[in-house]
Amino acid sequence: MPVTIRSFAKINLGLKIGPHREDGFHELRTVYQTVALHDVLRLQVTRGTGIEIRTRDPRVPTDESNTCYRIAERGMKALKARGRVVLHIEKSLPVQGGLGGASSNAVATLLALERLVGTQLAPEERLRLAAEVGSDLPLFLLGGTVLGTGRGEEVYPLPDQPPLDCVLVTPEVGVSTPRAFADWDCSPSGKLTASRYSDKLSGFSRTVFAWLSGFSTGVPTHKGGNRAEALLLDLVRAGIENDFEDVVFPQHPELRHVKRALEREGARYASLSGSGSTVYGLFESRAAARKAAARLQAAGLPALASRTLTRREYWRRIWK
Repeated sequence: MPVTIRSFAKINLGLKIGPHREDGFHELRTVYQTVALHDVLRLQVTRGTGIEIRTRDPRVPTDESNTCYRIAERGMKALKARGRVVLHIEKSLPVQGGLGGASSNAVATLLALERLVGTQLAPEERLRLAAEVGSDLPLFLLGGTVLGTGRGEEVYPLPDQPPLDCVLVTPEVGVSTPRAFADWDCSPSGKLTASRYSDKLSGFSRTVFAWLSGFSTGVPTHKGGNRAEALLLDLVRAGIENDFEDVVFPQHPELRHVKRALEREGARYASLSGSGSTVYGLFESRAAARKAAARLQAAGLPALASRTLTRREYWRRIWK
């Protein structure tokens, strides 16, 4: 019997780029937040050998370059399972849009394999396999609000925040993440000394924890209004930003225009997600988000209204 699973997206609530590491990656600090937009995967293990990926979306690779293929290989070996893995991907999330769709698909594949085989890997083994395949995979083993460090693969659960309504816009713009990192390295911000990089990354962590601490203790900095509104106001006040905007927006000014359009439509906080091309805005209510999405769609922008997912809701909704 096949297993069906939802594969949710993520956004980045701030992202700070640090120095090059010995492995060639950059040190990063970011806050991941899962959102309700999702793909649907259906997986089964049949007689035979190998891995077969089926999808109607021509942008999705069906060979070894697909993260699902790579983690299925590792997962079957780790689970000591035999058979032919057949995976159907119903794609709704944008491909290479900064929402972690491919990474989320891979984690969903691993979880579905465990259910089919009837064996669960140890948490540390899951994390190891996920980190081997890609930097964004481990966050989807936690869900909710997650601190990402290292190259993004070292993940720590943060206190869940009130669900926030959001609008996501993904223009058909090809943003190359390697190019974005290269542009960062050539920029003035990318030429900091080691000590200044250290101060910058530490400062981001302190800012994030200061922003979240009021909600974990039940005493937000902003008084009055609902908790979601207070969270947004404190987020803006904290000045949490995505470093990629400094180099991606000059290369793709249409993405800066999208951010401004979201702010004009009432987003209390707007940002690039990852290196893009998705730009999202956070709103005070579902009605405000839906109204903004409709107005942006009417203006020709591919906007979708959604909502952030707490960790508990993420795991409650993942199995279809």
